[in-house]
This record gives sequence, structure tokens and C-alpha cells, in this order.
Amino acid sequence: MELVEALRETARRLKTGAHYAWGHHGACNCGHLLQVITSLGEAEILTYAHTGTGEWTEITAESCAVTGAPVGFLLSKLEAAGLTPTDIHNIEYLDNKEVLQYLPGGFRWLKKNIRQDVIDYLEAFAELLEEKLLQEMHLYREPFVESKWGNQVQEPVLL
Repeated sequence: MELVEALRETARRLKTGAHYAWGHHGACNCGHLLQVITSLGEAEILTYAHTGTGEWTEITAESCAVTGAPVGFLLSKLEAAGLTPTDIHNIEYLDNKEVLQYLPGGFRWLKKNIRQDVIDYLEAFAELLEEKLLQEMHLYREPFVESKWGNQVQEPVLL
């Protein structure tokens, strides 16, 4: 649920005019999500990210979670939030077909550097994850049933 809320908050910030630049590690798709998850600013994220090379996708592919390098800190925060390296790639390039199915109006391809496309993708990703979480939740009710000894007991029943 924390990741769902972080995705929605990131989309909200982008909607309200937060600085956005796809080629800027601190203000791109993953950079904005990191701002929400870590409470770091874009300049701090940029500083950490520059200890690695390339885009988030390349940094993810090249980094080692045990090195303790600053870029590893950022990646560990994204992973701790529930994202995989593939998710990070998909957020940068807006290309997870399962998420794209959740777009308002249905599936369509998005462009990685268009603010509204990023907002739509983040909101669709949040919807997808929330639906998956709800499907996994077990809802119980506790009706009174008669035990084999004749007394009333409460027994959890999966709805």
C-alpha cells in the first residue's frame, strides 16, 4: 500500500507543476518517485545518481546491492518500496503492458518524456497494484455456528 500511495503522490506532484525533466536523474520519472519515497530533493538525488553511470535503467543493471555506494542507497529505497529492476525500467520508459491496460480509456503506448503520460502511467500502476492487493486480502466474517457439543461458537469463514 505504501508503494501505491507513493505512486499517487508522485503523480499528484507532477500534476501540480513540480519540475519535470526526463533526462535529469532527480526530476525524471524515477527521480520524482524517489523524492516521495526518500524525502530527498532532486539535487540530492542527482548527486547520488551521479556516482553511477547512465540512466536509471543502466544504473540498476550495473549496481550491486551490497556495495554501499550512494547510488545503491537510492536503488535500495526503490526496491524496499517493492519495485524490481524491471519495474524501475518500466517506470522510466512507461512500457509495462499490464500497467498500460489500466490506463483511462484502455491500452495505449505512452511517451517517456511527456508529463501527462508519466502521470497517467503512475496512476494506472497504482490502480493495478491496489487491485492486486485487494484480490490478495482475505475478508473474513465470523458467524455463530453450533459446535459438535451444541454450544454457539464463532468460526472465521472466508468470503
